[in-house]
Amino acid sequence: MASDQCDNAIEMASQIIELFHQKGDTAYGGEEVSQTEHAFQAATAAERDGADCELIVAALLHDVGHLVHDLPEDCAESGIDDHHQLLGEVFLKKHFSLRVTEAVRLHVAAKRYLCSCNPAYRERLSAASQTSLELQGGIMTDEEVVQFEAGEFAREATELRGWDDEAKIAGLETKGWEHFCEPLVAALQLARDQSPGSGEISEKQE
Repeated sequence: MASDQCDNAIEMASQIIELFHQKGDTAYGGEEVSQTEHAFQAATAAERDGADCELIVAALLHDVGHLVHDLPEDCAESGIDDHHQLLGEVFLKKHFSLRVTEAVRLHVAAKRYLCSCNPAYRERLSAASQTSLELQGGIMTDEEVVQFEAGEFAREATELRGWDDEAKIAGLETKGWEHFCEPLVAALQLARDQSPGSGEISEKQE
């Protein structure tokens, strides 16, 4: 059984990596990095800060929702919110723990939260991130702040947000899939140990 779980985790990891091979070279909306470069930079930042395998993977895959829809790369500039955080959560939830999927789902909310609590944070956002902020609901109301802070995974989402924000450096060299496949498989196996019997990842979710 343990061997089968390992084989299944490796297969799932291969499917995710293949998705990035197919679509990850697209521009990361309005930034000077690709989707794959952004993913590697965020995961590198998480690893640097001593994150465990689940949060490294959350950083690595937090924007996978951008890769599973058919909207144009510049949809935010056209006034369209692609809800990528929700698409990513749906895509990942059959295969990863809540620590991974909730951090992914909440990383946009974390941006809104940080903007509401720290005006200087908003000014540090890239121009593209400030544009998407308005489409995503703008800064949080006081009620939304209280609700966010009470959430079980608020800390993970806020940490992820920080790694996301710094992962936009053109030309930065990072390790690639050969390195990040290890935490990816580990996070998949951990979720399977907790809740066995998941199915295959498909590129599209209904």
